[in-house]
Amino acid sequence: MRHCLSYIFVLLLFASCASVGLGGKSKKAASKDVAVNKAKAYDRIITSEAVTKKGLFDVHQVGDKFYFELPDSLLNREFLVVTRFIKTPSGASNYGGEKISENTIIFEKGPSNNLFLRISTLVSSASEDDAISKAVNNSNITPILETFEIKAENEDHHSYLFDVTSFVNSENPLLALSSDAKDDYKLLSLEKDKSYIQEINSFPVNTEIKSVKTYRAKSVSDKRKELPAAILAGVVTLEINNSFILLPKKPMQKRLYDARVGYFASSYLEYGDDQQKVDRNTYIHRWRLEPKPEDSLKWERGELVEPKKPIVYYIDPATPKKWRPYLIQGINDWQVAFEQAGFKNAIIGKEWPENDPNMSLEDSRFSVLRYFASPFKNAYGPNVVDPRSGEILESHIGWYHNLMSLLHSWYMVQAGAVDERARKMQYDTKLMGELIRFVASHEVGHTLGLRHNMGASHATPVEKLRDAKWLEKNGHTSSIMDYARFNYVAQPQDSIPHKDLMPRIGDYDKWAIQWGYSRFPEDMSIKDEKELLSQMVTDSVSANPRLWFGGEGRDFDPRSQTEDLGDDAMQASMYGILNLQRIAPYLKKWTQTSTSDDFANLDQVYKDMVGQYSDYVFHVAKNIGGIYVTPKTMGEEGEVYRPVEKEKQKQALLFLNNYIFKEPKWLLRNDILNAIQSPQSKESVTKTMESVMMNLLGGSRLSRMTFISERYANEDPYLPEEYMDDLSQLVWGDMNVFYQTDAYRRKLQKAYVNNLITLYKPDEAEGLVEGILAKLSEGYTSNTDVRSLALDNLLTLQGKIKRTIPVMTDRLTIAHLNYLKREIESVIGQTREVDPLFIPFRRDISIKEQQGEE
Repeated sequence: MRHCLSYIFVLLLFASCASVGLGGKSKKAASKDVAVNKAKAYDRIITSEAVTKKGLFDVHQVGDKFYFELPDSLLNREFLVVTRFIKTPSGASNYGGEKISENTIIFEKGPSNNLFLRISTLVSSASEDDAISKAVNNSNITPILETFEIKAENEDHHSYLFDVTSFVNSENPLLALSSDAKDDYKLLSLEKDKSYIQEINSFPVNTEIKSVKTYRAKSVSDKRKELPAAILAGVVTLEINNSFILLPKKPMQKRLYDARVGYFASSYLEYGDDQQKVDRNTYIHRWRLEPKPEDSLKWERGELVEPKKPIVYYIDPATPKKWRPYLIQGINDWQVAFEQAGFKNAIIGKEWPENDPNMSLEDSRFSVLRYFASPFKNAYGPNVVDPRSGEILESHIGWYHNLMSLLHSWYMVQAGAVDERARKMQYDTKLMGELIRFVASHEVGHTLGLRHNMGASHATPVEKLRDAKWLEKNGHTSSIMDYARFNYVAQPQDSIPHKDLMPRIGDYDKWAIQWGYSRFPEDMSIKDEKELLSQMVTDSVSANPRLWFGGEGRDFDPRSQTEDLGDDAMQASMYGILNLQRIAPYLKKWTQTSTSDDFANLDQVYKDMVGQYSDYVFHVAKNIGGIYVTPKTMGEEGEVYRPVEKEKQKQALLFLNNYIFKEPKWLLRNDILNAIQSPQSKESVTKTMESVMMNLLGGSRLSRMTFISERYANEDPYLPEEYMDDLSQLVWGDMNVFYQTDAYRRKLQKAYVNNLITLYKPDEAEGLVEGILAKLSEGYTSNTDVRSLALDNLLTLQGKIKRTIPVMTDRLTIAHLNYLKREIESVIGQTREVDPLFIPFRRDISIKEQQGEE
C-alpha cells in the first residue's frame, strides 16, 4: 500500500510540473516568449526599408502598404476626422479645400487581437456620479465602422501596429464620398484598381492622408447634368484629404448659448438624477483663447495680453497677389473686437509661406482662406468644431473668384449715385480691394462663431444714414454680420465720405466677441457663468439698443431683413429708389467699355437694378402682418411678440401703391429695353409686381393677421377685413364711365383676381409656383375667416364690374373687365345683383383719407 501511495504522489508531482507551461516552462517564461515573438513580428514587418513618419500615429510605408502605429495611450481617446477635397473634376460644384464630411471616432481594443474603429455620436450625456449615467450608457452604443487586425506590438513604445491600406482605399463614409455626395456627382461604385494612396504625413496632433479615388459614373438621360469626365471616360477621379485630429483630453469649458447673442451652437440631451425633465445642453462655437501663463497677473489686472495661441488665417497662394493685402486687412480688422474681450493680436492674417515642405493647405493645423477659380459669386466662412465643447479647431474660408462681379453690381446700383468711382465696369484696385476687405471681415466673423445679425441695421435711424458726422463715428450698421451692404440711403447732396458708405466692425461685433470670449475665474461653475453672462446681455442691450441681435431674418419681424437699412423701410426704400432713378439714365454710359461692346454688361446691370428695386419693395411689404420678435428672459420686462403698429402697416400699403401698383416708368426706359438681349428683362418689373401681389394675398400673411386681430382685439389691430378693403380700393379705385386702364394696370388687376381666387379655392391656383404656394398656405387658411373674406371680396368685385361695364366706353378696359368677370364666375358662379343700398359699409374711407381724397 505504501508503494502505491508513493507512486500516486510521483504521478501528481509530474502532472503538476507538466501544467506549469508548454515545454515545462513557467507562465512568466511563456509570456516572455510571446513578447519576443511579437517583437520579432514587428521587426519582420517594419524592416530597414520602411519609410517612417513620426507623429500622432507613427506611419510606416512598406512598399505599397501603409501601417499605423497607435500608442495604447490613445485607445478610447476621441479623434475628429475631417475629409476635404484636394482636387475636383472640371464642371463640379465643389473645389479643392471644401469639406466633405466631419466625424468623431475612437479606437478601442477588441477581442481576438483586433482594434475597433467606432464612430462616436454625442446625442445625450450624464455625469458619471449619477446613477442615470448607466441608463444613458445602455442606450448609446456607438457603431463599429472597421476592425483592424493587430499585426504586431511595439513593446518599447507600448503601441499597436495595423495595416490601413485597404481601409483607406475602400468605399467608406469616413474617408470617401457619402452616398449623398455620390448622388450629386452622379457616381456609382469606387473603382479600386484606379484608386490609391498618394501619401500619408503625421504631425504631433494630426495625421493627414492624401488619396486618389476614382468612381464609375452613372449614365443619365440629361447629359447637361453629367460631368465632362463622366461623358468622356465613364469615370470620375477626385483627390481627397483626410485629417485625423486628436481632440483635447480635457475639453474646453463650454459657454452656454443665449438666444439674445448671435452665435452658432451645438447641443445634446443632458440627464441627471435630480432632474424632473430632460435638459438640452446648448453651447456656442468659439476658439480657445487663453492668456500666456506669464501674463496671468496682467490679465487679472485687466491689462491687454496676447493669447497663448492666437487665431491665424493663411491666404491661399493661389490668390492673386494684389488682393492678398486686402484679405489680410479684413482678417486683422477683428483685432479691435478681441481687444474689448481683453486680448491683443488675438487674430492675425498671414501670407502662406510658399515652398515650405512642412506645410500643407489641407493640414488641419492651419486655417486657410482658400481661393477658388469659379464662376460662382460667393464666399463662405465655416468652422470645424470639437463636438464635446464647441471649441473651434480650424477653418477653411471659401472664396470664389467671381465674387468680384457680385461686389461690382452691388456697389454700382447702391452707391453709383454718390460715388463716382462706381460708374464704370472695371473698378480701380483700391476700390475693389475695399469691397473685398469688407466681405473678408464678414466671412471671418462666421469662422469666429458669429451668425448673421439681420437686425443690426435697424438700430440706425434712417436720417442718420445721411449724417456724415454720425456715420464717421458709428457706421451705417452696428454689425458687419448684417447683410447691410452699402449705404444706399445717402443722397448726393449729403457729401458722405466714401469710406462711410461701406460696412465695418461695429458696436455689436465688439460686444458679441466680448460676450463670447471674455474669461472668468477657472473655479466658476458653468451655471454661475451663464447667470453672469445673461445679466450682461440684459444690462447691455437695455442700455444700448445697437447691441440687439435681430436673428437671421427668417421670421416675420420687419426689423430683421436681408439687404435693408435703417429703422423705417418706407423712408429708406424711398431714398433708395430716388438714387436708382438718378443712375438709370446713365447705365448705358457706365456699362460701356469700348465702342465694339455688345449690351451684355448693360443687360446684367439692369437686372441688378431691377433686383435692387424689388428688394426695396419687399422690405416694405414685410411690415404688413408683421410681428416684432424680441427674445427675452423671465427677468426682463416687455413682450417677446408684438404686432407691427397699424399705422405703419397702412403706410407700407400706401408706399406699395405709389411705387409698384403704379407703373414705375422711370425703370422701363426704352433706351435700355430696346438694347438689351434678354427678353425676360422687359418683363422683370411686371414679375416683381405680380410677386408682390401674391405676397400680399398669401394665406400665411392673412391667417397671421387674423390671429393678431383676435389676440390683440383691445388694441385696435389692423383687421384682415380692413386690410383687404384697403387693398381693393387701391387696386380698383372708383370705376365709372371715364374709367380706363393701361396695360400695366390690367396686369395688376389680373394678378389681384387670380390670387384672390387662389386664396378662396387653393385648388384653382394657376401655374407651378402659384400652385406650390397655394398648397403651402392651404393649411393656414383652412377653417379660418380668410377664405370667407376672399369670397366676400370676389362677390363685391363681381357686382362692381357688372354695374360698371354697361356705362364704359374704352374697348380694351371693357374686354379686360369681361374677362375678369368670367374668371370670377367660373369659380363662384353667377350671382343675383344686390341693391347697392344694402351693401355693407366698407372701410375704404380710411385709405382714401390718407391719400388726401374727399
